[in-house]
Amino acid sequence: MDLRSGRAYWPLNNGLMHTYPPLSAAEQADVLVIGAGITGALLADALTRAGLDVVVTDRRDAAFGSTSASTALLQYEIDTNLVDLIPLVGQRDAERAYHLCRESIDAVAALVRELPDDCGFRARGSLYYASNRKDARMLRREHAARRAAGLRVEHLDARDVQARFGIQAPGALLSEDGAEVDPYRLAQHLLWAAQGRGARVYDRTEVRRLDEDPGGFTAHTDRGSSVRARWVVVATGYEAESFLGRRLADLKNSYALATEPVAQEPWPTGCLLWETARPYLYARTTPDGRIVMGGEDDAHHNPARRERALPGKQKRLERKLEHLLGRPLETAFAWAGTFGETKDGLPFIGPKTRGERLLFALGYGGNGITYSVQAARMLTELILGRPDPDMNIFRLDR
Repeated sequence: MDLRSGRAYWPLNNGLMHTYPPLSAAEQADVLVIGAGITGALLADALTRAGLDVVVTDRRDAAFGSTSASTALLQYEIDTNLVDLIPLVGQRDAERAYHLCRESIDAVAALVRELPDDCGFRARGSLYYASNRKDARMLRREHAARRAAGLRVEHLDARDVQARFGIQAPGALLSEDGAEVDPYRLAQHLLWAAQGRGARVYDRTEVRRLDEDPGGFTAHTDRGSSVRARWVVVATGYEAESFLGRRLADLKNSYALATEPVAQEPWPTGCLLWETARPYLYARTTPDGRIVMGGEDDAHHNPARRERALPGKQKRLERKLEHLLGRPLETAFAWAGTFGETKDGLPFIGPKTRGERLLFALGYGGNGITYSVQAARMLTELILGRPDPDMNIFRLDR
């Protein structure tokens, strides 16, 4: 299935950074990672740093699926508000999930310092503004819950939001911890670094069947080649359902655009913006002065229907951006991508059943990158025989 439509900004801006061959012969490794997007790249990086022998495969060109459609707002804030997540999973696990996402932002900052360039990483604040007065009252409760959890966040009233950001909203939360990054560039650099530590990366190679025996797995591909591995990690987003045998998330489309460069940052500090309405509008800037805005989410039916919807969704996003800024801007790129959304906003990380060596890293929702950082860390520890108790929060059978 095509995971995106339109002209995504990131691969066009970067060009074809690295190329990888298809798998044409038998391979053997400690770990096979299925999926060479940002999740698979983070896994390859963590696993090879731990000294494990790794093979990565992808049915597409590396990082050309959902990763290239991501708008890559790095936030600790989960799509499910903390006040709503606590009744679903309990206060300890809800607060821990928020803190893990915050720690992931620091982890990405540390990663890019070791790469050939910064991958467009910039630390940013995150402004979460109320779409209506009812949500403004909810944000006061959310502020109290986050402060009680030890998170750095400031509550702003309508006058503060207008004065500091030029945005009309009845209230907002301003978080100090956030960032933005180029997800395609980051994935490509991580895969290249992992390859330098011995990983083998093969794209345009689809794993069609997994055979398990007491020693591990044999993965059979569409090219007649195979990979023998002790462990398999599936990092293919919602396409992992073919390995799971069931659907874990509701499929949604999200639409995005990138403007032509603007002369100066459109709002003070260039922070990340998102709203309380569901589906929500979200926006960020890029190092070359563009505004990236996304939203207008709808239910996914098929790629053709998503393609037909894109022009109308683009126009709606352009009108919302004009309303937000008070002036129209020229769109340079517009695209759409499909993602999976879970009921509690948390990802699925770990084995389907305790003790299995078939593992999953499914960073669903708007926190795909921050969740994937934690998935890479926790699954590497599990493979090394040091399971992390945090993984219980994201178990597949919850």
